[in-house]
Amino acid sequence: MTSLLRLLTGQLRAAPRTISRETIAITLANGQSVEVLRVRDPRARRIKLSVDERGPRLTLPMRASDIAGQRFVIQHGEWLLAQIASAGTDAPSLQVHVSTSIPLRGHDMPLRWQVARYLRLQLEDDALVVAAPETVNAKALQRALRDFYEGQARADVGRWLPKYLPGLPRAPSRLRYRVMSSQWGSLAPDGALSLDLSLVLAPPAAFEYVLVHELCHLIHADHSRAFWREVEARCPDWRDQREYFRASGRALKAGLRRLIADDK
Repeated sequence: MTSLLRLLTGQLRAAPRTISRETIAITLANGQSVEVLRVRDPRARRIKLSVDERGPRLTLPMRASDIAGQRFVIQHGEWLLAQIASAGTDAPSLQVHVSTSIPLRGHDMPLRWQVARYLRLQLEDDALVVAAPETVNAKALQRALRDFYEGQARADVGRWLPKYLPGLPRAPSRLRYRVMSSQWGSLAPDGALSLDLSLVLAPPAAFEYVLVHELCHLIHADHSRAFWREVEARCPDWRDQREYFRASGRALKAGLRRLIADDK
């Protein structure tokens, strides 16, 4: 009946307001231009500026003007630049036939470009040889690089996993590599193990610590003292590796996203 009255009287329900996103360039007080994702969110109650591995994000309530948002970013310009540097979102993306290296296992691996008819990535003499057409599709190159990183990650875990399996109640049911926003790994109730693909960019000791951490959840599902005893028995320097991720983790994730352009 209520819906019928609205129809007859012309008092139709207002369409629900949705979140809108737009990337804009803002010039800071020092003259530097920064790209910011401007998000209008009907749930937002105040203007908010944040930075993660995907870059700066300006959240505006529906009532806030674009000018107010711009002024807010400029006002917090110094903080924003410091956060961008910390998050590593200013890391260079892959430039076809130009970039000279990519990060891998805590170091920069040299790149050697070759002009070829078809795209192909191959490891040769401690360098990654990229055979590609001069006008190679950027998305195709990003997919190929992601496949390369996943292959390297699988090779690392393949070397480490056998030595830990005898001390576990069971093996992981399956293993997959994902681009994660905040986590480094997760273990599902069915024993499926997920690892962040950016781990292969970290020093091997740090990557192996995350593997050990998730494997120990097969013994203890929580983070109790018993759990940490299991971790320490297998990885005595786990505290050092955890500090590494606290200091460099955001830049690590940002670096991978810049290379493979994964915005999920």
